[in-house]
Order: sequence, then structure tokens, then C-alpha cells
Amino acid sequence: MKLNNLSTKKICRLVSAGLILSMLVLTVILSSIMQDMKIFIAGGTLTLCAFFWIKLLVVSFGKRLSLFTSDLCRTLDNMIDGNEELQKSNESETLFARINNRLIRLYEIMQENRHKVDMERQELQMLISDISHQVKIPVSNLRMVTDTLLTKPVSEEERRDFLQGILSQTDKLDFLFQALVKTSRLETRAIRLEKKDINLFHTLAQAMSGVVYAAEKKEIAVSVDCPEDLPISHDSRWTSEAIFNLLDNAVKYTPSGGKISVSVVLWEMYVEIKVADTGKGISESNQAAIFRRFYREEEVHEQQGVGIGLYLAREIVTRQGGYIKVISEPGQGSEFSIMLPVR
Repeated sequence: MKLNNLSTKKICRLVSAGLILSMLVLTVILSSIMQDMKIFIAGGTLTLCAFFWIKLLVVSFGKRLSLFTSDLCRTLDNMIDGNEELQKSNESETLFARINNRLIRLYEIMQENRHKVDMERQELQMLISDISHQVKIPVSNLRMVTDTLLTKPVSEEERRDFLQGILSQTDKLDFLFQALVKTSRLETRAIRLEKKDINLFHTLAQAMSGVVYAAEKKEIAVSVDCPEDLPISHDSRWTSEAIFNLLDNAVKYTPSGGKISVSVVLWEMYVEIKVADTGKGISESNQAAIFRRFYREEEVHEQQGVGIGLYLAREIVTRQGGYIKVISEPGQGSEFSIMLPVR
């Protein structure tokens, strides 16, 4: 007979029976040796008392075990369903209460993980929806243009215009995919930002080089006020990407002949990189929404872009322990400030 195959109740009964039988055998042996009936009577009485208390102990233990098993099954069912709050036991010193409390903690961890999975699933669905929406328009335009070129006779000038349109739409798709790759690599932490003491002037110059041509084309005056010797602990490459996104937006939404000013101010704990323009401005109700992925205001849809630049800039700055703030009014231009910790 293997103990592993026996129930707890049977084990208790076997132990109790063995204890009572041992006491009876000892009583008989002692009474036979001593030839005294009183020893037999005393031993028998003691055996009966032991039998009573052992019986009471087994019954009480069985009821408590049955109650614990029932509570444990109920707790596990609730953990599986995930639709009820579990109650902690007030008897923190008992073994049953400790097991129950551990199960509740496990349940809470499971709920947190389930919530994270649900949030990640929702974000993935939103991302797929956003990508589908952003890709749909240029793909439709490309299909329309290619169908026209294949099915209808066009002049050389029209053909050149159609090809220019195809190039513009493919550039938009390429920009979208590049932005998505950068965002994905940041969000999944495939890229670790490495902060080093680097001269901020070089980082700013790298960002400025990407918008000089577009600013000159629109005759926008750009001024820069930054100390040439200002070493700051930051990731130069990705910080340059964040500053470029702010400058790119400033050039897009500033009318021809406008102004853009870039200034750097060193505060006690932060360094502020401010990009101010004389563009259309942003209403207060939209200032929080502009940092959402793929968000674009209704009145700026004629401008090129996919609405991911500010989101990417905020991610880059936040992962370096900083933040971005904006001050703007419709018709009064905008001021975006990147606040990076000095150390």
C-alpha cells in the first residue's frame, strides 16, 4: 500500500487505529506482567480518552480541510474566470490563510498581466488601423495614376505630371515606413538611447541641416542662438531626430516669408531647446492631442506628413528623462520646448 494513493482522511484513520491498538497492547502487557487489574482498568480508560480526543481531532481536521478545499476550489475558479474580487483572510497566522493570501497575490499578478495583454492588443489594433488609413490614400492615388497611364492616351506633359505624382506618393510611403520603423524600434526597446557628454551645438547643427533647403525655398528666416561650447549628457543622434521633427513642422506650417527662431537656454536642472515660429498656431484644445501617433488637425491635411513626428520626438525626449512643452495660440505661432536634464 502506497501512502501517495491514500486520502488524508484514510491516513488519519490508520494513524489513529495504530495509536489505539498500540496503547491497548501495552496495557495488556503491563497488566499481565504486574498481575494487577487496576493497571488494565487505568490503561483501558486512558485508551478510551485517547480514542475520544483523536476522533474529535480527526473530525475537526477533516471539516477544516474540507472547508479549505472548498474555498481553494472557489478561489481557483474565480482566478480562471477573472470576474470576481478575491477576499483576503483575516487569520494571517494560519497555514490556510497564508496559502490563500499567496493565491490572491498570484491572482492579482495574473490580472495585471491580463490587463497589459489587453492594452497591448488594443494598441496593436489601433496601430494596424492607423497604418491602414495612412497607406490607403497614397496606394489609391498610385493605382489611379497607373490605371490612367495604362488605359488612356496622354500627352508628354501629362505623362510627366503623372510620373511626378507617382514619385511624390512613393516618397510619402517611404517616409511613412521609415517613421514606423523608428517608432517601432523605440517602443520595443530594440534601440537603447546612449547618453554621452556631447556638445549640444553639433546636435542642433545636424538637425538644422535637414530643413535649410525647405526653409530657403519658402523664404523663411531662421535664426539660431546656441552657445558653441555647451556639453550636455544626451543621445546626439536621436535628440537630433527629435529637434528635426520640431523644425520640420515649423517649416511646414509657417507661411512664406515667416520666421523661425531656435534658442538654447541652460537652467539649473534642465537645458531648454526652444523652436518658435510665426505659423498658424495651435488651439488649446488640440495641444495635448498633437503628440498622439498619426494625429493631424483637420485644417492641415493639405500639408505633407503623416502625423508621427511630434509623437516620435516626445518618445525620444521622454526616454532621456526629459519632456516637451508647447505654448501656442491660433494665428500667433507656436513655441515648442525640449527640456533635457543636464545630467
